[in-house]
Amino acid sequence: MTVTVEGPHQPSAPVQAAYSYCEAVTGQQARNFAYGIRLLPAEKRQAMSALYAFSRRVDDIGDGTLAPGEKKERLEATRHLLDRIRSGKIDEDDTDPVAVALADSARRFPIPLDGLDELIDGVLMDVHGAVYETWDDLKVYCRCVAGAIGRLSLGVFGTQPGAHGADRAPEYADTLGLALQLTNILRDVREDAENGRTYLPADDLAKFGCGDGFAGPLPEGSDFAGLVHFEVRRARALFAEGYRLLPMLDRRSGACVAAMAGIYRRLLDRIERDPEAVLRGRVSLPGHEKAYVAVRGLSGLDTRHIARRDVRRRPR
Repeated sequence: MTVTVEGPHQPSAPVQAAYSYCEAVTGQQARNFAYGIRLLPAEKRQAMSALYAFSRRVDDIGDGTLAPGEKKERLEATRHLLDRIRSGKIDEDDTDPVAVALADSARRFPIPLDGLDELIDGVLMDVHGAVYETWDDLKVYCRCVAGAIGRLSLGVFGTQPGAHGADRAPEYADTLGLALQLTNILRDVREDAENGRTYLPADDLAKFGCGDGFAGPLPEGSDFAGLVHFEVRRARALFAEGYRLLPMLDRRSGACVAAMAGIYRRLLDRIERDPEAVLRGRVSLPGHEKAYVAVRGLSGLDTRHIARRDVRRRPR
């Protein structure tokens, strides 16, 4: 997937205003994401902000206080809006700035908008109160709400001409999305439980004696630290596989992905060191650590490491 943009993009005033709105939403609601996309050139940063703002709208419907029936209606209305964007029926003076920005981005980049349908499907799973018995069950959900975002983002990033194995780039983007989502699930176990949701697979909870969730005290004799370490190992394996995407991207796109993924890998390190921290509150990184991750991404250290590893793996 190679993107060629002919000359700098000069949006009209209404489209620029729409992008500004999306960038404001991203900056206010997704600090880690906003931190990563700062490393992109303007037209890619704007497109990523448009994708985030639309995705945030979908998530907010699912996380809101409306009755399930109303949530379903709102989500289907959002799907209808996506159909209008996909069909080129959004004018630049439309009153919905997110639709205007996303429609312009879809004209500029080969964004697989069907991924946003998958996101809506995943949020509907939340609305329906889906329970995940196994990791394979949870992967279906994670692919909808996070793997799809990885594939959508790849539509903006593109791959470098001649990149080895580029046909597998969507697979790696999807896997990296799973790694990020599993990290999110670990970080938010208490908050999710208080909202009536348990994402970790039921068979994993049973294996470590953790009952059916984390809204109350853990059962006597449970091994919560063992559960967390087990899921951390799973997330690390996903990161290792998904990081194979990095050498396929241009320098600034690779830096963006390395920064966002690097922040989550460091969150994973903190969770591994103190598993019960996630039961006390939200684990986060201070600004200086995020800055270090961004510098590391820009330096290309992770990209070079992965490229060398993959060269050693190739058959000779």
